[in-house]
Amino acid sequence: MSSLLQNLLSVREYLVADGAVGTNLFAAGLQSGDAPELWNVDHPDRVRALYDGWIGAGSDIFLTNTFGANRYRLKLHNAHERVRELNAAGVRIGRNAVASAGRPVVVAASIGPTGEIFQPVGKLSLKDGEAAFAEQAEAQAEAGADVHWIETISGREELEAAIRGISATGLPVVATMTFDTAGRTMMGLTPEEAASLGASLHASVKEAGHLGVVAFGANCGIGPGTLIDSVRRIGRAAAEPVIVAKGNCGIPRYEDGEIVYSGSPQVMADYACLARDAGARIIGGCCGTTPVHIRAMVAALKEHEPAGSPDRKRIEAILGPIDAPRPMADDACKARATRRRRRHRR
Repeated sequence: MSSLLQNLLSVREYLVADGAVGTNLFAAGLQSGDAPELWNVDHPDRVRALYDGWIGAGSDIFLTNTFGANRYRLKLHNAHERVRELNAAGVRIGRNAVASAGRPVVVAASIGPTGEIFQPVGKLSLKDGEAAFAEQAEAQAEAGADVHWIETISGREELEAAIRGISATGLPVVATMTFDTAGRTMMGLTPEEAASLGASLHASVKEAGHLGVVAFGANCGIGPGTLIDSVRRIGRAAAEPVIVAKGNCGIPRYEDGEIVYSGSPQVMADYACLARDAGARIIGGCCGTTPVHIRAMVAALKEHEPAGSPDRKRIEAILGPIDAPRPMADDACKARATRRRRRHRR
């Protein structure tokens, strides 16, 4: 069995993904603390405009506005009974967008963390986590998603629950983790340990007859330099990976009460080329990244001559310190900081 994503990867050296959902929806009027996923029903025109923006900028893949559309996150907005509705709506808007694209574009159904801490540290069981991810994934598959895209995961147990719960739909899975705590995920995994875990889970679901994890990598984090370092470490540890790089648009900072990212289109163009040199075959942006940045990345990659895997010195010379201090405030994939203050939220 093959998929659109796998078919494109078989004939292309790399694919360009999209940028930030949260950043761009905030610019379109989303208010802090509101659930972006409700816009799939309340403001489908604005979500469609976001998807169209990625396609117009040259993205080969875009993620749907379904990141937090699981029962646990939606419960914060009294919308936990609307999991199927909101996921299906987000994917259907995506299908309509690609129907007008004039070229193959992958609709990647975004699946973020539950916001809960898994056993044995927390209360959420692996079984209940699997059920929540399966519920979300089934609605996405029925609505026509090309691939399930797990993102911003930090824990071993949550990644396992997500991959096992999602894989039964029969669609391929992409998974990325976030290394934003001294070179590790918030739950302590190094990029090398994450790569090994991803490979193990892929093998396990393949044995059950599913497509498994067709690409693995890193997203979000602190800044693009740190992301590139994580990607090259994943590449060294993984056997035959399709590696994903989806880094933030520079470092976030507050200006006049708003969050602003330091990454210019040129910075993100440089980041994209370094990501390609580090072995990434799917390259996009995360928090702060707009269609303007993606357009610059697409243009830079077309002209890029591979220069070999970058070492720390080269990464830092172009993108700044790898071991940069973690920012005190950022939207970090759709207002992560706000949700973390509630604890056990990303």
